[in-house]
Amino acid sequence: MYQHILVPTDGSDGTRQSLTHGLTLAERFDATIHALSVVPEGPLGTLQSDEGHPAAERAVERVEVEATREGVDVVTAVEQGVPHEEIIAYADDHDIDMIVMGTQGRTGLDRVLVGSVTERIVRMADIPVVTVRLNDEIRIEDADEAARIARKAADAEGYDDITVSDDPHRTSASWIVPLETGSGPLHVHVDAVTSEARVAKGPKQ
Repeated sequence: MYQHILVPTDGSDGTRQSLTHGLTLAERFDATIHALSVVPEGPLGTLQSDEGHPAAERAVERVEVEATREGVDVVTAVEQGVPHEEIIAYADDHDIDMIVMGTQGRTGLDRVLVGSVTERIVRMADIPVVTVRLNDEIRIEDADEAARIARKAADAEGYDDITVSDDPHRTSASWIVPLETGSGPLHVHVDAVTSEARVAKGPKQ
């Protein structure tokens, strides 16, 4: 199952909410949380790197405190560079099985930038990415409904002999539905707000 879950963080409300999701998943799968904060550089990066590093350290320290309180193993790191590139590189280098990210940053420009980073990660990552929204109304409260959507999504992608292999698990803004198919196991991520489903071929073996 999932053994290493990466939660990129900048200490904002959006990333704190994604941490809550990450910790819930880590507890369920007995996984290690990796907290990564990236001090941006480049055309969209911060011009205040001296201030950026202490803020990044505080962000990952908060994750460490929360994870330790919940009894979850945690690894922290601070990198400097282009955020989406550093996140993908970290995931590759540390055998990450899943990335959990917020879709909004602090305010103003940060809000735009964090959303842009998340969009790039979703597009580029070859592992499951769970996105966490702020203050959106949850529409799918029922596990059976999530399972129905997941089976339909798997069927639409050509899988057959589809059964739900374990109870769907919700992390507030999304459901993870384990399926067994004629082609092997799948995990389908169902957005609890929009009902959108993404089929993932499961964690790396």
